Amino acid sequence: MSSDRFSHLDGAGQAHMVDVSQREISTRTADASGKVLLSPHVVALLRSDEIPKGDVLAAARIAGIMGAKRTVDLIPLCHPIALSGITLDAKITDGGVELSAHVKTTDRTGVEMEALTAISIAALTVVDMVKSLDPGARISSIQIEAKDGGRNGSWKRQ
Repeated sequence: MSSDRFSHLDGAGQAHMVDVSQREISTRTADASGKVLLSPHVVALLRSDEIPKGDVLAAARIAGIMGAKRTVDLIPLCHPIALSGITLDAKITDGGVELSAHVKTTDRTGVEMEALTAISIAALTVVDMVKSLDPGARISSIQIEAKDGGRNGSWKRQ
């Protein structure tokens, strides 16, 4: 396929799901990151474990993992793939919460969308749990950091 064609469009320009049946099954990974920017007051409450709704970071980790598993239901034309592992880390910083996800599969297509969905859902969960305390909370910088496997090989953000 030429690089000037979108793989999700057929010859008539109609959206379709790419046929990956001829691709090799291989181990594929993706790492993604994102941030939730919060007020100093909410950061202090997070650090002292005083958020009224409970353990924000634990809820974000679980939500992110659940989100990655449901990517096929959320992103049109995304393939259902067997996820081998998902790690989602959340840490409190002076500016809010930093999130990172590592997703792995042994399948015919990559897991970049699953990693991005994990971060997105985790970030939304943080916002949901603090929105009454910080209506200005905002999600920032959701991006792929690295990927490995498949026909395009490895890639890492500079």
